[in-house]
Amino acid sequence: MSDGARRVGITCLGCGLLCDDITVAVSGGRVSGLAPACALGTSWLGTGAVPNRIQAGQRDVPFESAVATATSLLAGARGRVLVYLGPGLTIEALKPAVAIADRLHAVVDTDTSGTAASGILAGQRRGRAAATLGEIKNRSDLVLFWGTDPARTHPRLVERLVIAKGTHTTGGRASRTVVSVRIGADGGGDDADVSLQLPASGELAALSVLRSIVAGTAPGPADASIAGLPELAARLVAAKYVAIVAGGEDGDAARPSQRAEGLIALAQALNGPTRAALYTLRSGDNRNGVESLLTWQTGFPFAVDFRSGAPTYTADRRGLDDLASIDVALVLGDWRTVPETALAGLPTVVIGPGASEAPGNPRIAIDTGRAGIHEGGTAYRMDDIPLPLTPALDGARTAAMVLGALEEAVEKILREPPA
Repeated sequence: MSDGARRVGITCLGCGLLCDDITVAVSGGRVSGLAPACALGTSWLGTGAVPNRIQAGQRDVPFESAVATATSLLAGARGRVLVYLGPGLTIEALKPAVAIADRLHAVVDTDTSGTAASGILAGQRRGRAAATLGEIKNRSDLVLFWGTDPARTHPRLVERLVIAKGTHTTGGRASRTVVSVRIGADGGGDDADVSLQLPASGELAALSVLRSIVAGTAPGPADASIAGLPELAARLVAAKYVAIVAGGEDGDAARPSQRAEGLIALAQALNGPTRAALYTLRSGDNRNGVESLLTWQTGFPFAVDFRSGAPTYTADRRGLDDLASIDVALVLGDWRTVPETALAGLPTVVIGPGASEAPGNPRIAIDTGRAGIHEGGTAYRMDDIPLPLTPALDGARTAAMVLGALEEAVEKILREPPA
């Protein structure tokens, strides 16, 4: 580190772990290094450089002018607005975003509503046996990785939670049995004590057999596709605390929608003969925070529709599926998660990191800093624990500030009597 550099402790949003033991070196207004480092954290952080422009129709304009134009456009389309909540927004930015959607009688769509919906809906139907990530480190003596390879999706999970010593697992890795179940091509890992390979077509049957054995019910004749499951069930029941770790987004497009419910049911069944919790691996950039905030603001985790004047929810309807009734889109956070052709030809207002680089010639584009790098606030870890964010770099404006100003302007224009 050079003499002019300084060190800043941050919380990394590179994946859902939200590692809060990261120190970055800052020099010359750029990030010059971080430790401990992983591939996802390094990619997420980069140099910390972001564009800093405010544009209307690709022309630079003052901030007040951009907010006024955006307000007029959005208010004029009240009842026919899509508010798209991309990742990378703090809770403090999401609050005014949802308030704007409410006042505009808008439809809300999110980046997570497609990839994580099956798990969220299964939890609504059945409940779930969950716990904080600290329980893996402090209590679990058996960790079951089901169809996921954390070394690829969450590089520091094993280091921080499996190898680390806990209050009831004082031997660290030596205190635990690690089981890896590969489902088709999903899963793997080199550090498992026990490995099991299952075909993708047999995943639901395998979960059903495991649950039956754990519950003391004979599962019926086993075929070759579920060989090894009785031995695995015996290990699970003999453990003191089982942590089931499964992917919540990655690879799920090719997996049966009932998979999440099967995992939940297995964790619940294990809480008879022993103790168990299910952990769903999620991506970073505060995706869990979007769902958490929508839930405690509206009662619903995604696909919220304010067009009736009150929030309603139809789980299988997304805002991007209903663009025929939309006149204007307000895209917030990381616009790169919006399908490239989804908003083609639709007037858009884009607010977030790199908004000025968004395709489609947005009517208004306001660049902001990035959550956790330029913007402090709060983000939710993948086990729904809120963590504070400390910015490492100064930014010209935050998404929370911009959306707060837009909320105030929208509220004011809607209060004014028509001319």
